[in-house]
Amino acid sequence: MLDYGLTEEQLMIKELARKVAEEKIKPFSKQWDEEGEFPQEAIKALAQSDLFTLCIPEEYGGMGGGLLDLCIATEEVSRVDGGVAASYAASFLGMFPILLFGTEEQKKKYLPPLASGEKLSAFALTEPEAGSDAGAVTTKAEKEGDFYILNGLKHFITNGGDADIYTVIALTDKSKGPRGISAFIVEKGDSGFSFGKKEDKMGIRASSTRELIFQDCKIPKERLLGGKEGIGFIVTMKTFDQSRPGVAAQAVGIAQGSLELAVEYAHQRVQFGQKISSFQGIQWMLADMATKVEAARSLVYAVARAVDRGAKNIGSYSAQAKLFASDVAMEVATQAVQIFGGYGYMRDYPVEKFMRDAKITQIYEGTNQIQKNIIALNLIKEFGK
Repeated sequence: MLDYGLTEEQLMIKELARKVAEEKIKPFSKQWDEEGEFPQEAIKALAQSDLFTLCIPEEYGGMGGGLLDLCIATEEVSRVDGGVAASYAASFLGMFPILLFGTEEQKKKYLPPLASGEKLSAFALTEPEAGSDAGAVTTKAEKEGDFYILNGLKHFITNGGDADIYTVIALTDKSKGPRGISAFIVEKGDSGFSFGKKEDKMGIRASSTRELIFQDCKIPKERLLGGKEGIGFIVTMKTFDQSRPGVAAQAVGIAQGSLELAVEYAHQRVQFGQKISSFQGIQWMLADMATKVEAARSLVYAVARAVDRGAKNIGSYSAQAKLFASDVAMEVATQAVQIFGGYGYMRDYPVEKFMRDAKITQIYEGTNQIQKNIIALNLIKEFGK
């Protein structure tokens, strides 16, 4: 890996995250994947290592670091298990709306337990007819006195059922279109809030993905995010600006893990009387894989640093990082399976899991086709005047 000028603290985060991943996650990765089991012990280990304090200001129990810190930790966890990384990073996805838009009272109540890892969070946007089209949500929130009553269904929600705090995007005024969408904080155990189907996924199987069901779910008006109606669409877009580099970091970690497995195997596998690492065809594959992994990492780190500096209009660059890194992850993982040959297709070897885990990074938090739309529209706006 290139020297990216990481601070001493960031190098410590990297080392610590790798240590937790190698010692507390890797030995159980196959079991969690096969059983689709939520990695409670891994989450506990990450919390005990203070890795949930990243990105959260010191006054709320965090380390006061930035998005790059989170990307470094997410990459290291993903290098071993993309599913555990999904559960870890998804808690930050649910936290970002509160950090960015919450009232001071909301921040004081919810950020400290998230920073300690005592509680997990989740972000609830996706519905059967509203995923990439964030403005098409139909879950409703109607105000009744000092409360809001939520009705609707969310699905494909990472950490669903295991998280304690949910940022829920719901419609408060249909006549206003996207400006009639608001955001709410819902707590596990709220009356009228329950969980539906747990999805049986192709990859990232250690993370839980469930339906959220709201049937006359009554929550106090103090849990309207930011204390304002109509900001839900902006909350969603600004949250994704912060979280998409995290998905990109997950993709880089999956790609790095795939590359390392491929190099190790190429050193061991003998065909035609010599190690396959001596074959030029294999060498070229590895060279292409390594180059693309480093290019993806460079872009992710650059975008994360720009976010930490407070750069404006970062959405297009966050989309570029997510688009490029996830495509690299899928390509590198697929090539790693190819290098393993027939063994790569067998579950006796971990490389097929990396390929399955890589695919979701091209899909969630906006498909890569949506990322291309974002990038293109920004270009047209900037240069097409």
